[in-house]
Amino acid sequence: MRRAAVGLAGLILALAPSAAPAALAEVSAPQTAGAAADGVRDAQYWLDDLGIRTAWQTTRGAGQTIAIIDTGVASGVAELDAAVTGGADFSGSGSSDGRTPLGESSEHGTLVASLAAGRGTGAASGVIGAAPEADLLAISISFGSDSDDQIAEAVVWAVDNGATVINMSLTRNTLDWPTSWDDAFLYAADHDVVIVVAAGNRGSGTERVGAPATIPGVLTVAGVTRAGVASIDASSQGITIGVAAPSESLVGVTPSGGYVSWQGTSGATPIVAGIVALVRAAHPDLDAANVIQRVLATARDDGPEGPDVSYGYGIVDASAAVSADVAAVDANPLGDLREWIGLHRHVATASVFPGDRAASPPAEPVVDEAVPVVLSPAWWQLAALPWLATGILAYIAVGFTWGLALHFRRARASD
Repeated sequence: MRRAAVGLAGLILALAPSAAPAALAEVSAPQTAGAAADGVRDAQYWLDDLGIRTAWQTTRGAGQTIAIIDTGVASGVAELDAAVTGGADFSGSGSSDGRTPLGESSEHGTLVASLAAGRGTGAASGVIGAAPEADLLAISISFGSDSDDQIAEAVVWAVDNGATVINMSLTRNTLDWPTSWDDAFLYAADHDVVIVVAAGNRGSGTERVGAPATIPGVLTVAGVTRAGVASIDASSQGITIGVAAPSESLVGVTPSGGYVSWQGTSGATPIVAGIVALVRAAHPDLDAANVIQRVLATARDDGPEGPDVSYGYGIVDASAAVSADVAAVDANPLGDLREWIGLHRHVATASVFPGDRAASPPAEPVVDEAVPVVLSPAWWQLAALPWLATGILAYIAVGFTWGLALHFRRARASD
């Protein structure tokens, strides 16, 4: 059976459709006690592949708080109830604590949270996050015409309520972003909060990264296969990618407490957010810029030598990020949003930003019912709209993109 996906006006979740829906059958529940009590924990290959278990010998993330800005984090889930210490809703339709999953892909926020800071259901059972002793903030938003304002409000709320890391497994599929995000993301930067965002997925229509992954200073996460090869469907590409992490054959917990296999940079991102929490816990005196620097400098360089559009600085290595000797930096290696605004915002009029224009969403795609994913309307297809055909706005768009690329090249050249 197939169902129509929800049309998300400008903001989409960073899941990828599966080429083999049968692979998304529920993972077996706990069977026997022992070294590995169930297949769920065994399926979390990234715990060893990324050196996360080794990093746990130093810290498991205690004292850090990861905000999950998403569809909400379900209550009553064994892996998550002890982890969630607060929450809020900015959709106007959820519960005030952010614990009511929203939308057609309502399980998304719960899946994401489980990979960031899930507690497991026992010593060797259930889903465990990269930072299993970090706290979570459950922040629910809806995905529609007013999503941009909800995101801005959610970021500020997360900062004010103690987040040290913010996870955003979503994209607007545009290089640019609304001016309300300038203020919100600057607020997070000024309060020393690391924002970790998804690169998006080709399988869902994201051929290149879009905001918030294009915002200077955020840590953008691409996806790789278990073999460490850049994923075709469950990742994207772009010059702003910071690091890569597994985005295929992931396992997460659903609002009902079941386990599913899923894929997409939506899953790679909370793994990295959890690792960022480990770094912050191990090095509490480091500012956000140097936390990010440790993650980038210790990543395993795959693909072409140096930063590239598929892997960024490489595949994240939790053990090295926590324990290696890394030289300090004076500025965020992924750029400075305030500097970018001063250099480039004057060329971006209100009409340039998709969040400020009126447009009808394209036809809704369909996905197999077994896939825990909502495909996006391809916002880049809106380039055919008449207002983009005018010469002056085309010039502005080119200037915007060139300025963004030049900014990141300068930032990387200074490393």
